[in-house]
Amino acid sequence: QVQLVESGGSLVQAGGSLRLSCIASGRTSSVVAFGWFRQAPGKEREFVSAIKMSDDNTYYDDSVKGRFTISSDNGKNTVYLQMNNLKSEDTAVYYCAVRARHTTVIYVRSTMWYDYWGQGTQVTVSS
Repeated sequence: QVQLVESGGSLVQAGGSLRLSCIASGRTSSVVAFGWFRQAPGKEREFVSAIKMSDDNTYYDDSVKGRFTISSDNGKNTVYLQMNNLKSEDTAVYYCAVRARHTTVIYVRSTMWYDYWGQGTQVTVSS
């Protein structure tokens, strides 16, 4: 099992920045990839970004490309999401997720591909 704890969410003005953190514990040696998703009120959970542990390949949704950066610190079992130039439409609860089962199929944009989820951290962007 892998446990995830997110932090860093806050209230910020449009144009501002935040850095979210996701700390993993447990069987972290089995983690294939980390993903960040978000869910706004009344909407489905949507993909934001992901990073693959084997080669540090990164993935982004078009809505955040150029503004958000995902990175990992393997020594600390931590993944970060640096969010710059925040917009009101970025307001949501942000969730960290991991894929822990081995696979040759990389489908980072699907919630179904992930095995474990954190509890979420609220990001609110005021315009």
